[in-house]
Amino acid sequence: MPKTLIEVDLKQSPYENENIHNRWHPDIPIAVWVKPGDDFVLETYDWTGGAIKNDDSADDVRDVDLTTVHFLSGPVGVEGAEPGDLLVVDFLDIGAKPDSLWGFNGFFSKKNGGGFLDEHFPLAQKSIWDFEGMFTRSRHIPGVQFAGLIHPGLIGCLPDQAMLDMWNKREQGLIDTNPTRVPPLANPPAPKTAHMGRLKGDAFEKAAAEGARTVPPREHGGNCDIKDLSRGSRVFFPVYVKGGGLSVGDLHFSQGDGEITFCGAIEMAGWIHMRVNVIKGGMDKYGIKNPIFKPSPITPNYKDYLIFEGISVDEQGNQKYLDMTVAYRQACLNAIEYLKKFGYSGAQAYSILGTAPVQGHVSGVVDIPNACATLWLPTEIFDFDIMPSASGPTKFISGDVDMPVSPDL
Repeated sequence: MPKTLIEVDLKQSPYENENIHNRWHPDIPIAVWVKPGDDFVLETYDWTGGAIKNDDSADDVRDVDLTTVHFLSGPVGVEGAEPGDLLVVDFLDIGAKPDSLWGFNGFFSKKNGGGFLDEHFPLAQKSIWDFEGMFTRSRHIPGVQFAGLIHPGLIGCLPDQAMLDMWNKREQGLIDTNPTRVPPLANPPAPKTAHMGRLKGDAFEKAAAEGARTVPPREHGGNCDIKDLSRGSRVFFPVYVKGGGLSVGDLHFSQGDGEITFCGAIEMAGWIHMRVNVIKGGMDKYGIKNPIFKPSPITPNYKDYLIFEGISVDEQGNQKYLDMTVAYRQACLNAIEYLKKFGYSGAQAYSILGTAPVQGHVSGVVDIPNACATLWLPTEIFDFDIMPSASGPTKFISGDVDMPVSPDL
């Protein structure tokens, strides 16, 4: 049996666990050391550290303090790993903690985090998903069941000081272009809620003041939310500090491409079994500045899809030039409108796209002025037929069940 190197108690605040941190900084002490070739297990909190509850209210999603997240297990130091190397990480197995066989999906209030479609869904909402072995269902979204592809939404190595400074400079520069935007353009350091593992005293104060938030993906990996990083995946991470400083968290039971709901996927507490190795000088050998990976050989076996197109013309009819974000947004909105014809609320349809094994594709970026994105919705996840027919859609969902919503205070 592999050894569990980091344990979490879901009844305990992550701030009380010295093997957890919620910022990126090179001074965060290594929590555990391993050797190349070692395999081990790390337990993880859900990304909010237990702030979201298994209930029928969305108040916790509305009120969550997003400066606290994400809570990561680590850093793990690998003996012999040095800047310029590649850290090779094999995902051997991933699962939910036995005392927490459920997860959540939700939309943040536009005033507190927002999301991909926050203009259409500005209020906080939540759906709870129960795990039934490899499958999941939600009491808030009837008529749908699918197999999970469990993966870490967030995994990466510690940055060095030069990289950290670069992140803070460029992101603050973006914020300065529209400092009052809601939601903000980026998230600057927030020292009051920083947790730096075992770091204490003046060193903690310095690191907290400049520690990078864990919200976006960056050169080191981070919050990439790639659903195919599941069991059997192998990831090659650039190393920037001695030992690498590998940290992981934000486990997802299932997710659609893009994690469009932001409080997205089906968020869960769990564990991950990994093996690590090192390729000396690998960054230069392979010209790598961002992680690369081999996807999992295990995927939900859905073969039949209904595919929705979107082009780079926004909801107001404004023409954009090859804008893939606008195109994918339109594909998502088109799928939501379609699912509403079967009785789903817009929120339920939005949540399905964020949680189910939906595929997003860059389908065209050369035919000016319109980029084309496609969203592939697996038809087999539904308890009823969603294909178009001459008879028209039948409302299989009664409408008497919906996701909890909380008004802004």
